[in-house]
Amino acid sequence: MARILVAEDEKNMQDIIAEYMHRGGHECLRADDGADAVMILKNNPVDLMILDIRMPYLDGFSVCRMARELSGMPIILLSAKSEEQDKLKGYDYGADDYMTKPFSPKVLLAKVNALLRRFSVCPADSLSAGKITLIPSAHKVFLDGQEIALTHKEYELLHFFMTNPEQVFSREQLLNRIWGYDFGGTTRTVDTHIKTLRQKLGSEGRHIVTLIRSGYKFETE
Repeated sequence: MARILVAEDEKNMQDIIAEYMHRGGHECLRADDGADAVMILKNNPVDLMILDIRMPYLDGFSVCRMARELSGMPIILLSAKSEEQDKLKGYDYGADDYMTKPFSPKVLLAKVNALLRRFSVCPADSLSAGKITLIPSAHKVFLDGQEIALTHKEYELLHFFMTNPEQVFSREQLLNRIWGYDFGGTTRTVDTHIKTLRQKLGSEGRHIVTLIRSGYKFETE
C-alpha cells in the first residue's frame, strides 16, 4: 500500500480518483488547492502525487516545482489541455507522467502502480535511463519496474555504458575493459553480447547506439 496525495480542486474528480486509488489498495490524502498540497507535502510522508495543473492559489506547475525540492516521489500531472507545450513544461518541472482529461481512472491506477513499482527499486546508488534501472549494490537490472535476467558480461557491459553515457568506445576498448587484456576472443564477442543485451532490453535497447567504424555509445535520451 502506498500513500498518495490527490491534489484536485474539482470535488467529483477528486472523489473518483480517491475511490480508484482505494480500490487499488492505496491510502489517499486530499488537497483542494495548490497551497494545501504543499502544506500536506511538508508535513506528511507521501509516496506519489496526482496533481491537477489548474488549481487555486498555486497552480500545478508551481506545486510540482516545489514538490521536487522536498521529495523525489513520482508525480502524475492532470490537465484538461493536451497541448504539447504544457506536457513539456510539466516534464521540465519534474513530472513523471501526464494525463489529459477526460481519462480512464483504471488507466490512471495502472500508471500509479507502474510508477510505484519503478520507484520502489531505485535506491540511492541506482542508475537510470528511460525505463532501465540498474542497481549496482544488488547487481540487478529492472525494465519498467520488472527485473530482467542478464548474464554477468551483459550486466558488466550495461553497467559500463550507464556509468559512461554519451562516450564512444571502440570494440577493442570494450573487449579490454569487460573481458580483460588477456582474453583470447575477437571483437565479434562484443557485437554478440550487445545484440543479446539489446534484445533483452526490448525497445530500450535503443539507448545502445552503433557508430559505423567507431564502436558503440550509450545515449540517455
